[in-house]
Amino acid sequence: MQPHPVSRLEALLSWLAFPAYVWQGLGVRHRSTRLAPPPHNGWLESSLPCKGEALKILIVGDSSAAGVGVLTIGESLGGQLPDLLAARLDRPVAVRIAGNNSATAGQIRDHVVPHLTAETYDYICLNIGTNDAKNFHTGRRFCKEFGTLLYALKAKWPTATIIWAGVLDMANVPALPALLGRILGIRSRIIDRNGKILCRERGALAPVSEWQPVAENFAVDGFHASAKGYREWAEGLAAYIAEAEAAKAKAA
Repeated sequence: MQPHPVSRLEALLSWLAFPAYVWQGLGVRHRSTRLAPPPHNGWLESSLPCKGEALKILIVGDSSAAGVGVLTIGESLGGQLPDLLAARLDRPVAVRIAGNNSATAGQIRDHVVPHLTAETYDYICLNIGTNDAKNFHTGRRFCKEFGTLLYALKAKWPTATIIWAGVLDMANVPALPALLGRILGIRSRIIDRNGKILCRERGALAPVSEWQPVAENFAVDGFHASAKGYREWAEGLAAYIAEAEAAKAKAA
């Protein structure tokens, strides 16, 4: 879903509405269901009888990377992606999950990437930006932290293709009251726009998401994805990676 562009007036109005953001945000935080990520050991592999060398994928980022919103890791994005992609490629797929609740771009850059082993990955799927928007980070701050996160990922895994998921327009999140949704919708679209510009400049991919923000795609907290939502996300990501692999094979 292509987000609507943000005008300068909308950006200014979001700052003028900051007191309402604080007031309604505290209310949502008090009422909302706090979900923990499902347990896992880091790696998930496809179960289909494919032969050959496994395609290795790192999913790194915030609670969406960790699978918050579902009960088992198999229902998460990282849990559903291996078999969906293996079926398309007829090749084994191994996914490493490194997701952290409430993480921002700067926190992933400073506290996660340095501690991940220098395993070789074919793709790095980066799920980050929602908390930067939710925490009202400025566009300038996000550009600095997200831009240097891209540098850090490329320095550690120079041969990997980086795919950024972008940021959902938070005006569509069911857990948020209408006014708070409008405010955070503006902030999330600013983050999404700036992130896509940085991806183009720094050699990462930022495909337009076709993920639908309908009720059944959200978990019981009305904020994170449900098992159905993660499956829709994983299907789109599997199709995108399969197309990228086909393009690589054609160019070789």
